Amino acid sequence: MDNLYENLHADGLISNESFEKVKQRSDLFSVHWEIKTLLYLGVLLLTSGLALLIYENIDTIGHQFVLALIALICIGCFGYCFKTSLPFNSGKVKSPNTSFDYILLLGSISLLTFIGYLQFEYKVFGTNYNLATLIPMIVLFFTAYYFDHLGILNMAIANLAVWMGVSVTPKSLLLNTTFDSQTIIYTYLALGIILLAGAYLTQRFNLKKHFKFSYQHYGVHVTFISLLAGYFFYYNSALAMLWMLMLSAVAWLIFRDAFKNHSFYFLLLVVLYSYVAISSLVVRVMMLAEDEGALYLTMLYFIGSAIGLIFLLINLNKKIKAS
Repeated sequence: MDNLYENLHADGLISNESFEKVKQRSDLFSVHWEIKTLLYLGVLLLTSGLALLIYENIDTIGHQFVLALIALICIGCFGYCFKTSLPFNSGKVKSPNTSFDYILLLGSISLLTFIGYLQFEYKVFGTNYNLATLIPMIVLFFTAYYFDHLGILNMAIANLAVWMGVSVTPKSLLLNTTFDSQTIIYTYLALGIILLAGAYLTQRFNLKKHFKFSYQHYGVHVTFISLLAGYFFYYNSALAMLWMLMLSAVAWLIFRDAFKNHSFYFLLLVVLYSYVAISSLVVRVMMLAEDEGALYLTMLYFIGSAIGLIFLLINLNKKIKAS
């Protein structure tokens, strides 16, 4: 490598200043993530560009041509991936090359687009929307496990949520959903339990153990939010305490698992959701007093508990690192 720079410098292709800098810093550096980012952006730009092109020219090219084009992209991507992929393994499998993951991602997005387009334009599944979401969900889960792709696993989890009639994104949970229905609350709770069970089973049976984080990430948010929603839904009923007990049990299980696996992230989630639950109980007790002094005590509680929460998280982080 040094000889290369010397030859370039001798030929006048590198200035004296640049050559001195190269001599001072001769270590190599990785552009792995830069390349992966560019490939990911390439997939997004390609799919967005095709969608825009089709939208502006749909009257000219026709729906059949669009479906055929999407199908060809999908078949081509999956054909390439099946041909070049490494054999299936229950553990983590490396991609055969850098572009493999992104070709697979393009194929999966094309598949979802194809099925969605087919249902929207031709109503192939009629009014049976469960079937229209069930088929891509099964394909995505199979693809994620067979090719060992975390991104597609997240797509499959989102599709599972769509199939159950809910949204799995925490932001959407809080902003776009009203928890004023028993059906909604129990559906979210069922989804959360399924995801947490998926996280447990991946580790228990050593089947793609690195998928655990994705399952548990969504599962923790959905489960805690649904349990809190259940508590407030039954706020004036004796069942409210039952929902709080269930929340405590889930918090304890996640807390133990976080310590066992040295995960401060999940420990942080447990502490924050538990703090919301405890604070709601404190406010409830203070409201029963119906006294002006209770208001000041509540304010002092939030000030003191916020400070205590910070110190608690600092100490827990130290314990995790020390364990």
